[in-house]
Amino acid sequence: MIVCPQSVEHPRGSRCQRLPGQVVKMSGSDPERPQLLFVKVLASWGRLEAVTQQMGCHPQYLDSFLKMQHYLMHMDGPLPFDCRHYIAIMAAARHQCRYLVNLHVLQFLRAGGDPQWLRGLNFIPPKLRNLNEINKILAHRPWLITKEHIEKLLKISEWSWSLAELVHAVVLLAHCHALASFVFGCGCEQDEGPGGRGVLKPLSPGNQCFCEATTGNSCSQELLRINRKRSLDSCMELDSLRERMQRIHVEAEGREETRLLQQDQEEGERHEWRWVCRMGAQRGGAGGPSIGLPHLRLSPLADAGGAVTSAANLACYMQDPDFGYQDFARRDEDQTQVFRVQDYSWEDHGFSLVNRLYSDIGHLLDEKFRTVDGLQSSTMAKRQGCEPSVFKRGIWNYIHCMFGIRYDDYDYAEVNQLLERVLKVYIKTVTCYPEKTNSEMFDRFWKQFKHSEKVHVNLLILEARMQAELLYALQAITQYMVS
Repeated sequence: MIVCPQSVEHPRGSRCQRLPGQVVKMSGSDPERPQLLFVKVLASWGRLEAVTQQMGCHPQYLDSFLKMQHYLMHMDGPLPFDCRHYIAIMAAARHQCRYLVNLHVLQFLRAGGDPQWLRGLNFIPPKLRNLNEINKILAHRPWLITKEHIEKLLKISEWSWSLAELVHAVVLLAHCHALASFVFGCGCEQDEGPGGRGVLKPLSPGNQCFCEATTGNSCSQELLRINRKRSLDSCMELDSLRERMQRIHVEAEGREETRLLQQDQEEGERHEWRWVCRMGAQRGGAGGPSIGLPHLRLSPLADAGGAVTSAANLACYMQDPDFGYQDFARRDEDQTQVFRVQDYSWEDHGFSLVNRLYSDIGHLLDEKFRTVDGLQSSTMAKRQGCEPSVFKRGIWNYIHCMFGIRYDDYDYAEVNQLLERVLKVYIKTVTCYPEKTNSEMFDRFWKQFKHSEKVHVNLLILEARMQAELLYALQAITQYMVS
């Protein structure tokens, strides 16, 4: 997740660095607005992480993206804040996106989430765990979702979801699945690791450099003073969080000690207790606690420097890990028929439903869809020998076609004419198997194109995939409501 400032105004960024030393020029007519956005994100979060920088190639889109995500994750809504971030963890884990999992783990804890939940799905409330089925389906084969899946979630007496909660959860799942495609597609996941952008290290006020974000900008000293103050508040909040986590684990340690001492522990099991020991070392040095909670292999670790390191694997956050994408064209004949946009579309059906059950999110999603459609791509299209709108529609409809969504007024023969084979392979991999994408694929396709043009393609993938998942889920909810 990208943390955006608390203000409802979101100025835009103007420079993007994909790799150290590789500066990417921004598209957009106002170079100062991107810089202001980067300053605010840096002040709020203490860093400019990779996704923000990549999207900064297209500041108009970054603006709408941050507004929608801020509303989805941080503003009033049906779901509690900690549950929102845990749902995001579940969604990102389906594609083994360690980058997003680590981001949301930190935000989950900052929102007051129970650290025990980070041990896996077996340690969370049944209501959240019941969401796993539609998480799995939406991530890989959204055409399989039916009104029966919706009914099952809404009619479980003790752990039932409300319609508003379920719509909020569905938007979260679709958002994070699609964002995982963007993370892998642009190589952000490869930057994750020790010293990379995927590791979250809170910066102290003395270590934060606002000069890098404002070089060549006319930002006033007053704005920088305000942002430095916000950054200091953020660092103090993170220190408080670490103290709170330490107290939680000390208390948990006391509750577990009696039971653990009664068990015949093998010597090898002592290695499973490292998490609490490291948490103790964070505040108390090497003499920290020596007894911890069992079976924490899969939990994220917080080291003495305040960094959140990646989980050994993400299997604890998902069930049925072998369930994956299957070509819609090769599905069994008794499965769902082709989804025709003429029968159920975002503009005529999905927008009004989601906006009615989760106020204002429909407007923000619609703005994001329209913004990506309006991004300038004349150079891309010119090199392909067609109009920009024709080229973008070809990419969008090709992505929807992979999920069984068809437009009766579109000639799909154009796809093969507009999209060369290497581009089609890249789009399908990022859309359907993002975890199989590597940074070399990003560099290999369209070598003659600019970095911002490649990012533009990934933004189209992100939005087309998200809309596809929303269409299937919202149609199932509509069918449940009218049945």
